[in-house]
Amino acid sequence: MYQLRTDTIAALATAPGTGAIAVLRLSGPDTFSIVNRLFKGKNLLEQAANTIHFGRLVHQGVTLDEVLVSLFRAPHSYTKEDVIEISCHGSPLIAGKILKALLDEGARLAEPGEYTFRAFARGRFALNEAEAVADLIAADSDMAHKHALGQLRGGFTRMLSQLREELVHFASLLELELDFSEEDVEFADRRQLLALIQRIRSTIRGLSDSFQLGQVVREGVATVIAGKPNAGKSTLLNALLKEEKAIVSDIPGTTRDVIEDVLQLGGYKFRLQDTAGLREAADAIEAIGVKRSQEKIREAALLLYVCDLSATTLPEIEAEVNSLGHPELPRLIVGNKADLLNDDQLKPYREAGVYCVSGLQGAGLQTLEQALVEAVENLGQNGEVTLTNLRHVQALNATEEALSRAEASLSSGTTADWIAQDIRQALHQLGLITGQITTDDLLENIFSKFCIGK
Repeated sequence: MYQLRTDTIAALATAPGTGAIAVLRLSGPDTFSIVNRLFKGKNLLEQAANTIHFGRLVHQGVTLDEVLVSLFRAPHSYTKEDVIEISCHGSPLIAGKILKALLDEGARLAEPGEYTFRAFARGRFALNEAEAVADLIAADSDMAHKHALGQLRGGFTRMLSQLREELVHFASLLELELDFSEEDVEFADRRQLLALIQRIRSTIRGLSDSFQLGQVVREGVATVIAGKPNAGKSTLLNALLKEEKAIVSDIPGTTRDVIEDVLQLGGYKFRLQDTAGLREAADAIEAIGVKRSQEKIREAALLLYVCDLSATTLPEIEAEVNSLGHPELPRLIVGNKADLLNDDQLKPYREAGVYCVSGLQGAGLQTLEQALVEAVENLGQNGEVTLTNLRHVQALNATEEALSRAEASLSSGTTADWIAQDIRQALHQLGLITGQITTDDLLENIFSKFCIGK
């Protein structure tokens, strides 16, 4: 399906439903002639690019709507083809009638992602930048928007292109050696090649490490609020969300199931999960809640462990946290009910790194919120480029493995043919990221996830 076609496509570019306006988009060689046959106003075939014109759309003698028509001529358009965008009143009925008229005049309904695929196929951007378009549309936090926009602007592509260009240079020299294998000559300086491979491997490892941060940027930080019963977990959840999301009670074991909501802090999206108190369950239903709490902790990206400062000593807090296991899980220890202690009593807790708050009165919450943001930023920042796409990470890991084999071959003095084979594999994997190398299955997997009008 995802092979470049030269017909004219049309689709609704705005979300379905009623709104102030709806936008329909056409792209392809017959775009101007199709719309011009329906448009009652200026002759669109005679108008300049990047202009907007008001008029009526009439099909089979019936006026469909008064519209604005925006003109973009190839190659100065999103798809690098002739493109027209029709802005009409936002009635689904009107938009449907206009789309039917466009199809009747010779356009074809676009496939999911076909506009962006045409832009990619015509060289507007690399494949990973096309994927960033989908990420940009789906962005639901400031950081998700920032990282998707950064990918779309091509910082990652430029980095990969530079690495690939350097590898291609040495690969060509190695291939030249193979052509002159009987002459026993070396065109590729082995020391320079080894240094290049080590540098590229280091860069790739840094990029792969950034995926931990990229994943939480894209999906939200799975943040589990855990602790003993009556520690104030639900009170803390309500205080962070600034709404009564969870039932608060002095009765232990009130929370029986996981309560979830989203908190936006510092541009990041935190998926807060209030869990049942961790203790020996009093009944079968509470036992299910405790089991779910433990499962959520295993799946978490960040843990907020809440304890009652008025009833828990520092050694007890340490013992509770250690009993959870998962020492690799980033965590913040939150001492709740700080309003019940004076400053002298709170001092040793603060010195031990406990965030002392009062979920009831709101004291200390601003410091805790800042700590949440800092905890996310420490997950794996890598300069200007942060990976958010698992496909890119898998390809980079495969690249790094191939280069590791090439490095071992260089160190052991293996012949050029083995080294060249591994470098070819590394180049292949890098090409899969940017789209210099593609397969039908790869394109299907990427572009079929787009909406039809994009």
